Amino acid sequence: MQLKGSLSGAKAWFSHPVPDALFDRQLVWIALGLMLTGLVMVTSASFPISSRLTDQPFHFMFRHAVFLILALSTSAVVLQVPLERWLRYSSVLLGISFFLLIVVLVAGKSVNGASRWIPLGLFNLQPAEVAKLSLFIFMAGYLVRKQEEVRATFFGGFMKPIMVFGTLAILLLGQPDLGTVIVMLVTLFGMLFIAGAKLSQFIALMVAGIMAVIALIVAEPYRMRRVTSFLDPWEDPFGSGYQLTQSLMAFGRGEWFGQGLGNSIQKLEYLPEAHTDFVFAVLAEELGFVGVTLVLMLIFSLVFKAIFIGKKAFDNNQLFGGYLAFGIGIWFAFQTLVNVGAAAGIVPTKGLTLPLISYGGSSLIIMSVAVSILLRIDHECRLIESRSTPEKNVAEEKESNEKE
Repeated sequence: MQLKGSLSGAKAWFSHPVPDALFDRQLVWIALGLMLTGLVMVTSASFPISSRLTDQPFHFMFRHAVFLILALSTSAVVLQVPLERWLRYSSVLLGISFFLLIVVLVAGKSVNGASRWIPLGLFNLQPAEVAKLSLFIFMAGYLVRKQEEVRATFFGGFMKPIMVFGTLAILLLGQPDLGTVIVMLVTLFGMLFIAGAKLSQFIALMVAGIMAVIALIVAEPYRMRRVTSFLDPWEDPFGSGYQLTQSLMAFGRGEWFGQGLGNSIQKLEYLPEAHTDFVFAVLAEELGFVGVTLVLMLIFSLVFKAIFIGKKAFDNNQLFGGYLAFGIGIWFAFQTLVNVGAAAGIVPTKGLTLPLISYGGSSLIIMSVAVSILLRIDHECRLIESRSTPEKNVAEEKESNEKE
């Protein structure tokens, strides 16, 4: 009897229409679909390197599964936190990010010449991921508090958040991590533009930002090598262009329907970082153009969901939720474009993860938290709409009776 009741409850849960639910189920399924895709592709891409490093082919799969459990558990907790609390403690979160970025420079773990991780036993915390979300939460709160200043004055409203970003950027470039700085900068510009910053100021600052990024690339020889190898990777296919040429070979072998799951050749330690930054190249080789298209559609469905949730929040006068939802949407979209573009040879390699898919505990947990915040924004908007609907119906009925 109890089993029958559980089955009927599950059937009702699946069949219940989304608009009547108190959260966006489509967003949940999209995020879970991306996480499952990530687990499958990380398992496939990490077989060779896992076997060589640990004599156990499923080492990275087990670690990624643990990260998934941690991400889902953290998201379940975050989902209970009201938006008002995020707004109230946004400055505290930013302060914690500053502290973690200083700690990683002093006592961080260095991998491939970059000191970006704080060892925590079970996994290595990457403060840059925490800093991204913290900055966007802080910016959403700032835009709510200083909306008129942002639209009216240059220094008072527009330059203050840029100064906060500049301080974060200095700490991130010390690691060094230019990719995260660029993602933050683009998302920050997007949020300021949505908030109504003057177009002339926006364009001037965007030009200044582009010039600063170019200067940073020119200043470091290894960054210049990345740019030149990206422009013509076949000029030095066994040196600076090695990673990109191997990635392009993976894309070429994938053709329309791929070589089949698990049948990638490039992951056999020809392609470096096959389960992290270049997991999309393995996905392209094994699942082909069709698989690539479906995964990109899934990711950008999540991005469009974030934009629609942001619009709904603005419609319900939830400005903090609206700015934050748009910020998360821009962040996911741009980071996906950079990761996929780097794997396909469209942009220089930047070392950014593919949202909810690439191997990496910090990235997976933080992006899962971002999705749960989107769900919370949508939930609070639905609560407002559900409370306003009966009042609206009563008002309409009263107006109708008066007319009669």
